[in-house]
Parts: sequence; structure tokens; C-alpha cells
Amino acid sequence: MDDESLAITAGALAFGVTALVALVVFGGNELPIDGRGSLGEFTAIAGAVAAAIAFAASRVIPRRKVDGSNVQGPIRWFDLIALSLAHGVIALLGWIGAATIMDHSFVGATVFASPAVILAAAGAALSAYLAFVSGANLSSGQLSIVLAVFLVVGVTAAMLSSNDPQWWQMNLSALGITHDLSSLTFNLTLVISGVIVTTIARVGTAALPTSTSAERRHRLLVRVFFILLGVLLACVGIFPVDRFFLLHNTVATGMSVAFAVLVIALPWLVPAMPRVFLALGFVYIAVIIALALMFFWGVYNLTAVELVSAVLIFSWIILFLRNVHAIARTTDQPVGAQ
Repeated sequence: MDDESLAITAGALAFGVTALVALVVFGGNELPIDGRGSLGEFTAIAGAVAAAIAFAASRVIPRRKVDGSNVQGPIRWFDLIALSLAHGVIALLGWIGAATIMDHSFVGATVFASPAVILAAAGAALSAYLAFVSGANLSSGQLSIVLAVFLVVGVTAAMLSSNDPQWWQMNLSALGITHDLSSLTFNLTLVISGVIVTTIARVGTAALPTSTSAERRHRLLVRVFFILLGVLLACVGIFPVDRFFLLHNTVATGMSVAFAVLVIALPWLVPAMPRVFLALGFVYIAVIIALALMFFWGVYNLTAVELVSAVLIFSWIILFLRNVHAIARTTDQPVGAQ
């Protein structure tokens, strides 16, 4: 059975299971679109579970090409857990957002039980299908999309759910110290993103040219830098600034330093990278330094500096993955997980 058929099967299974559970949970009652006990809440939870399971299944089920070779290489257990959670969280927050928009569009409306069952089951089926397709086609390019979407929905959800509307007057890390849903969302987003970046260290560099021993050493160094970035990012979420002030600031600063060293060394480590991309990395470093100086001079607050710096660093990582994917296609290197 090919990947598309398996993805459709995963969606069909999610549809059937969700419909059965919804019949019991809804109990023939009308449901609000958004909020506690709503159609949106049920669909978001069902979609998250379906997406996480479908992604994991796509990486565990053995599949082969026509020539009998494996479609994908093995994936580490913590990569599997982190990426499955990332797909689940994307589905969860995506359906919650959709429900909120629809609730504001149909003010005061409720949904009858029968169409609610169909809608919830369809949402779970779509989530399972897309997650399975994502896992079956896991590559450096695919990882860049997952990382970008996960970071955006995770951090945005943390901002929107914060009980302190003035959190931005302190710093971005203040989202992780509010001791509410916002804190959990923000810190969990950083930890899972850190694990995704360590996955990028292997998957995202697998397609780099390695025809000589020197190129293999250079690829190893790039992987080490990415692993370091991932570990430091995860530590930012593991050690909140209010309880681990010195350690939190040390790992956050270390991440910026590791990024700068990687950018500066990349022309030597991977000379096949496009010159425009290499130059862009130096521009990003210059902007981050300029922002830091603006902060010390009192022009910007720390939140602005951290937010812009984070956008620059992660956009560079995403562009790195896209460029690696392009290099792989032009050099006939494998682009899947290795």
C-alpha cells in the first residue's frame, strides 16, 4: 500500500473512532461552537490525538519503494515523540483558532448533535491525514515547515492566554513565569522546538555533500552546532527565568553565540551553500548586534530585542533547511531522514 492510501486509511480510522466517541460524549445535545464543552474544544482534542498518532504511525509502519528499498531511515524515539507532539499541538491550536473565528462569525449559534458528530470526525480525519503525509515525507524541507508552524502557533497561543496583559514590558521569557496555561504553553513550545532542532541536526544535514573525509568532518561540525542550538533552546524552556535567572540567561546568551559561530563558520564548513544565503547570515548577526546596542542605549525594551532576534535566528534555520533541500536535489543526495 502506498503512502497516499495509508494516509487516507489513517484519516478514515480517525473519522470512525472520533464519530463513535462523539456520539457518546455529545449525547444528542446541542453544542456551542467555542468554549468549555463545545464542538471546537472536542474537535481540537480529537484532532490533536489523531495527528500525533498518525504521525507516529507514519514513521513506525515499514514501507518500501518499488525497488524494495526502505522509504525512510530509522528515527530516534525522542525525535518521534517530539515531532508527534508538535503535530498534535499544531492541530489542537489550529482547531481552537478556527472555532474561535467561527464563534465570532455566528454569535449565539449552537450546533445540533448530528452535524456536530460529522464535523468533529471530519476534523480529526483531516488532522490524521495531514500528519501522516507529513511524517511519510519527512525531509529537511518538511521539517522547516513543521518548525515554523509549531513555533508560531505555540508562542502566539502563549501570548493570547497570558493572564498578565503587560508581560511584554519585561521580556519574552516573562511568558514562561506566569504560572498559568500561558507558562506551560510557552515553556513546552521551547522544549519541543529544541528537540526538533536536534532532529534537524541529523535530518537537515543528511543531504549535505560528503564525498571526501573533510566534507564528512565539516558535516559533523554543522550537526554539533545544531545539536547545541537545540539543547540550549530546550534549556531556556526547562529553566524559567524567575527560578533560574543566571542559568536561564546563560543558555539564552549561549544560543545566540552558537548561532553566530555557526553562521561565521558556514562558508568554510559548507562552501556549496548559496552566497546570498551566507551573506544573509552575516546581515542577521549585524542586526542582532545593533538591536542589543539599542537596548543598552534605552531605545528598545528587551522584549523587542528578544522577539526580533528569535525571528531572525529561526528564519535562518528554516532557510538553511530549504537551501540544504535544494542542494540535495541538485547533487542527487538523499533528502529524507537518515
